[in-house]
Parts: sequence; C-alpha cells; structure tokens
Amino acid sequence: MIPIWILYALLSGTTSMGLWVLAHECGHGAFSDNRKLETLVGYCLHSFLLVPYFSWQRSHAVHHAFTNHITDGETHVPVVISGDGQSEKKGGESEMESSIFLGRILYGFNQLFLHLILGWPAYLLFGKTGGPRYGTSNHFWPTAPFSKKLWPSIWAKKVWISDWGIIIMLLLLTSWSLNFGFISMISLYLGPLIVVNIWLVVYTWLHHTDTDVPHLGGSQFSYMRGAFLSIDRPYGKILDFLHHSIGSTHVIHHIEPTVPHYHARLATKILKNKFSKVYLYNPTPIHKSLWHVATNCVAVKKDYSIDRYVWKQPNHSKFNY
Repeated sequence: MIPIWILYALLSGTTSMGLWVLAHECGHGAFSDNRKLETLVGYCLHSFLLVPYFSWQRSHAVHHAFTNHITDGETHVPVVISGDGQSEKKGGESEMESSIFLGRILYGFNQLFLHLILGWPAYLLFGKTGGPRYGTSNHFWPTAPFSKKLWPSIWAKKVWISDWGIIIMLLLLTSWSLNFGFISMISLYLGPLIVVNIWLVVYTWLHHTDTDVPHLGGSQFSYMRGAFLSIDRPYGKILDFLHHSIGSTHVIHHIEPTVPHYHARLATKILKNKFSKVYLYNPTPIHKSLWHVATNCVAVKKDYSIDRYVWKQPNHSKFNY
C-alpha cells in the first residue's frame, strides 16, 4: 500500500496547499474586515500546518518590505561572490565550486532536495535563505542562542503565543499516534504536510528567483522596485483553482498584499495592461523553470556600476568568476 499512500499524500497535500494560501491571507489582513475572526482563522490554520502564526506573520512582512534586497531580504537571498559577510552573504565562491565539482545534474538534484525537502523547516528553525541583517533567527525561540533582531518590540511575546498553537497541535498528533498508531499519523497527516511544504517552497522560490532577475543593493532598492521583481508563472487551471492563483498573481500580491485572492486575477490583468514594460511573467512550464533555477541560480556578483547583484552562470570548464 505504500505507493497508494504516496499518491494520497501528493493529492491531499496539493489540495491542502489552498489552506496555506488562506492562512497566508489572514497574516496580510486580506481575509476579513473582522480582525479578531481573521486572527483566529489564521492562528488555527497555521497551527494545523505546524507554522507559528505571529512569527511567520512578522518574518513574511519583512520579506514583503524588502523583496529582493540583498541585505534585508528575508527569503531566498542568494550568496554573493566576494561577499563581505555583513551586508552580503558570503559563500558565493564555494557554491560555484560545488556546482562545478558536482556537475549540472547532480548539483541540480541536490538543490531540489535541499530546497524542497529541507528548505522550509530549515527556514523556520535557523532562518536559512534569509538575508544577513537578522542573523540566525528561529521562529519558535525569539531569544538567545538565536538572533533577536527579527523580533523587535512586542514580537518576541507574540512568538511565544504562536508556540502554544504548535504545542497543542503536537499534543494532538502525539495522542493520535498513541491511539491509532504512528504509521496512521504519518500516512494521513505528515505525508500530505510534507507535500504542502514542497508546494510552498516551489512558489516562493520561483516567485523571487530567475537568472535574469537581479537582487538590489541599498542605493537601488525601493519597495516598489522590489515588488516588481516578483515573477508570475503559469501553473494551469487546476492548480490555480486549488491554490487560489497564488502563483500566477504574485506580482500584484507584492505590490498590494491586502488584495484578496478573489480579486487578484482582475488586479493582475489591470497591472499587466498598465505596466507591461516592468511586469514580469515567465511562460516556461513550472517543471522546466524549477530545473533551470536549481541548476543556474548558484550565486550572484555585484555590478558596482548599478549597485545590483546579478546571477553568474557556473563555468564547468574552469573556475572563472
């Protein structure tokens, strides 16, 4: 029955991603005018998906405020060739060497595994793929030994409040495992949850990464420039229906995140007509885009003339940066 349960996880997890999108809208204030109802729904849905609600609300707001900012960005910030380790993430040279050493295919599969399987828990636990501004953050523990920079003012208290939802959910899962078996919990809950997390990373990774989309230094960055560096892609009618068009209307979401999903298609159509020269849409099929990004978006290098960070393609014939 293992193949059947894998198929179940794929189908159930893909469907359940729609709940993630609704939870995500609660964090943006796009779900309801009733803020208490919105917070309750968002808190419950996030806790059900083992995501601390207020913690993620804060880090995601930072991501929106500094989209594609090389220092202050909060998700999928690339390593920089000759990075200074303060305003830029170090490690660009070693990442390029790894790409060349492993070869295109092996490096690509390695990146897919690291991002799609380990990426989401690594981000929640250690702030992986975040920019250097906030250090090693933890969405469950807002104090030492982790960095406190992401949790100013009352946000540290809100992180602890978020943890209660996670604790209750873990207790429910423990009770489930004790009464009905650990395998039952894995088959019906954990397997689909892993698929939900994979979809989440696919969307965020492809929204903000492509070989011709730069990251910005401080002198070039503005909120609107960062928002217009988001990329819409074609996910097809079925996925758009199940996931409320989150992948094909993401640019407008970054420009105005309080637009609810049921208005996002019309808003995207207007945006594309009004700002056709700067609106980014990549028609490449998703599986091809995913492989292209995994194998080519290795590290960025600063173009000092424009204070932008552009992707450098790995040269498999020699070490040449």
